[in-house]
Amino acid sequence: MESDVSISRVKQFPLLMWILLFGAFITRGSYYMVWPFLAVILYDKFQLSATEVGAILSVSALVAVFTSFIGSALSDRLGRRPLMYFTAILYIISFCLLAEADTVLSYIVIMTLCSISTSLWRPLSSAAVGDIISDSKTRELAMQSLYFAVNVGCAIGPLVGVWFGITGEQSGFYITAVAFALYLGLLMWGFSQPEGKNIGVSQLCKDSSKPVISKSQILKVLWQDKLLQCLIIANILCMFIYAQMDSSLIQYLKRSGAPQVLELVAAMIFTNALVIISSQFLLLKLMARISLVNRIQAGLFLLLISQVWFLLNPVDGFSLWIAAVIIMSLAETITFPTMNVHLDRIAPDHLRGVYFGASAFYEFGFALAPLGGGIILDLWGGPELFMITAILCAVVMVLYRLLERLPRGN
Repeated sequence: MESDVSISRVKQFPLLMWILLFGAFITRGSYYMVWPFLAVILYDKFQLSATEVGAILSVSALVAVFTSFIGSALSDRLGRRPLMYFTAILYIISFCLLAEADTVLSYIVIMTLCSISTSLWRPLSSAAVGDIISDSKTRELAMQSLYFAVNVGCAIGPLVGVWFGITGEQSGFYITAVAFALYLGLLMWGFSQPEGKNIGVSQLCKDSSKPVISKSQILKVLWQDKLLQCLIIANILCMFIYAQMDSSLIQYLKRSGAPQVLELVAAMIFTNALVIISSQFLLLKLMARISLVNRIQAGLFLLLISQVWFLLNPVDGFSLWIAAVIIMSLAETITFPTMNVHLDRIAPDHLRGVYFGASAFYEFGFALAPLGGGIILDLWGGPELFMITAILCAVVMVLYRLLERLPRGN
């Protein structure tokens, strides 16, 4: 993809796309000021074990997986717009409550609401890009841009949190609530504009001649698509590996007595986002002629290297942890946006919401990562955890090799 072509395609983004990009930036930035440090907050406040902290994080995320799939499938019939409004309001309420939580039970309930909001928002946003932009090449660039905006927010958020002293503080969740309130207002304004009035409404409203897809038909489509099933399994494992950095790695560093844990975690999050920001479009250009599956395989190979690096790192090796995160970030830069583009390519237009909703099952990897990682940490330790994730990387690479041989159904 040539740079001048990319610039011309960016200029084609409609107003709503720019709102999605700006909203992704401000909400992720405020989110990452505090959310990655929840494991530290729970440990410091309640002295919970690694398994108990992992269980709390996993239970809330598991509930959200099923909600995400149901909500995203409904978005094809009810429209993206009302569900995005509902999810934004749920976000605002959840983060306000989380800022005041003071018992383990309240954390579990409110974190479940937050997880539901997050897992709903991701596929809704991705599917909305398909509603807003019809050209496949421009849509691919828009998805890459959305991922870029998220990571700009992720890079700035932790540093701002450390600067203002709210990293690891519950009160920081109020800032996230305010950011989503601003985002909701911008979305409502964007949808009210002439170019946005027919975007995000239900498929039935857009074309009454199209039959409504029943739940049984949706399940039949997903059941017959063996490629999609294999893709879901592969990406569940992939997300399990990536999510260890957000939960188990932080717990491992905290419980092993690593110096300056909060500063190290903030530095790793910043490094992760900075690498993605600086390399995303360069890698996109360099890998433009490579097939989507082969791009993902390259990313998985780098992910494997990063897990082996984590395995060998000394706990107090501050710069070595940063170096390992750089490798992992390059892997993420290649795999994450390419996964969305890959799914968009295989999804039928009238079932885009269903297919992106099915991608919510990837969240099983994120959901099970804190619990699985916590159990491994309590039973064996950090090095053993990263040995297992390295093995899982190899398994995912094999699964991606099988994709092209699998039937799609009718």
